[in-house]
This record gives sequence, C-alpha cells and structure tokens, in this order.
Amino acid sequence: MSIIRYLPFAGRLMIGLPFAMSGLSKLSAYSATTAMISAVGLPIPPLAYAVTVAVELGGGLLLIAGYHARTVAAALALFSIAAALSFHSNFADQNQMIHFLKNVMMAGGLLQIVAFGAGAFSIDNQRKTGGIGSSLAATA
Repeated sequence: MSIIRYLPFAGRLMIGLPFAMSGLSKLSAYSATTAMISAVGLPIPPLAYAVTVAVELGGGLLLIAGYHARTVAAALALFSIAAALSFHSNFADQNQMIHFLKNVMMAGGLLQIVAFGAGAFSIDNQRKTGGIGSSLAATA
C-alpha cells in the first residue's frame, strides 16, 4: 500500500482542525467575537458571529470527514480571503501581515482540495465507490 493515499486525509485534517477549533472557541466568546466584528465595521455582528461559527466549526468538521469536500473547501477558501481582507489588512503591523498571509496560504491549500477532491479516505469517496474498502482495493 502506498503512503500517498493517506496524504489527502492528512491535509484535510491539518486544514480542517484549526477551523473547527476556532469555531468551537468562538462558542464561548460571543461578546468578544461580536465586539471584534463590530470594531472592523462589519454589519449585523450577531449574524456575522453565527455565520462565522457555522462556517468554521461546521466547515472544519465536514472537511475533515471529506463530506462534500470540494464545496466545503471552496466556502472555507472564500471565508479565509474575506477574513484576511476584513481583519488582517493593516500591513504596517507585521503580525497582521503574517495573519493575512496565513489566511492566503490556507485558501491556497483549500483550492487544492477543490481541484483534486477529498481523496481515498473520505465520505465523498465512500459514497462514490460504495465503501472505503472497495476504494482501497481499486487503488492498491
């Protein structure tokens, strides 16, 4: 068995887990999160908060599972770019520039999932091939 078949799952885990953890942490920080959303001038902070938690927590978990991975990855890539532009565009602050570039890099990795799919160890592949076991036999 080739180790390469495990790499798409590892990549989805490494990209999806930080999103899920960030969304989970926002669940206990409603006031701080809505205040930060207000501070950058985004409209309707409570709605933006709900969308952010849903995208980060839900999207992160769906990406890890590999469920509708291309669509979820596209949504997370768009979210990452929007967050970079909204929250990290003060390039006079080196820390903000690093966060901006981090978001751009995450979007790049997510676009790889959009382009190439979820890989062998995913719900998407299981649904397409009839099970994880049959997909492994086909790729061995």
